[in-house]
Amino acid sequence: MREMTAKEVETKLNEGTKLNIIDVREVDEVAAGKIPGAENIRLGLVEFRMHELDKAIEYIIVCRSGGRSARAVQFLEYHGYNVINMTGGMMAWEGKME
Repeated sequence: MREMTAKEVETKLNEGTKLNIIDVREVDEVAAGKIPGAENIRLGLVEFRMHELDKAIEYIIVCRSGGRSARAVQFLEYHGYNVINMTGGMMAWEGKME
């Protein structure tokens, strides 16, 4: 499983790099704040919405602490998607939120 720290994600965003971020937390968790530009697809819906994702695009998967995102990454990798787990999740995030 490929991984990236929250700091690495923040640095790339601050440099202007276009990232495709999927937040797999529940709606109420996301309502408290998310990484700017992240799309919310709850972990329980990943299987049903993965057809919306492009296998040619790299996605960074985020959750609260890194556990749910790791499960999503394993599932999506198995189905041929290009995904990276953000280790530490939003608990490790120190950047801007929306």
